[in-house]
Amino acid sequence: MAEGITAMTWLAVFMGGGVGSVLRFGLGQGLRAVEVGSFPWAVLAANVLATALLAWCAVTGAELWGRTSPMWFFMTVGVCGGFSTFSTFAWDTLQLWQDGGWMLALTNVAVSVVGCVAVSWWVAQITS
Repeated sequence: MAEGITAMTWLAVFMGGGVGSVLRFGLGQGLRAVEVGSFPWAVLAANVLATALLAWCAVTGAELWGRTSPMWFFMTVGVCGGFSTFSTFAWDTLQLWQDGGWMLALTNVAVSVVGCVAVSWWVAQITS
């Protein structure tokens, strides 16, 4: 295993991913009852909430648990990753921007959004 990564860390990521996935599913089911139109409100809500949680974990959680503790990995990689991978994308983009790499941040946004939409379209085309 990688240095500093223990079996407990792997278990924490595994369990957190399950929690995040169940949270996303529950949110989706709950919002379907009030959904208006075809806009993906559940996905947007999950992405925004997961991004907020990841940002909180990155700042406050790091102080509480440390960045190498199983709890850190449970929350950031596990829960946030299971709830939404968009949270990591948003956080990484913010870090690029704050580090002065605004061009890299904008490139990350453009390539991620256009690339993911293009891949979604392509997969839909080849599987329908």
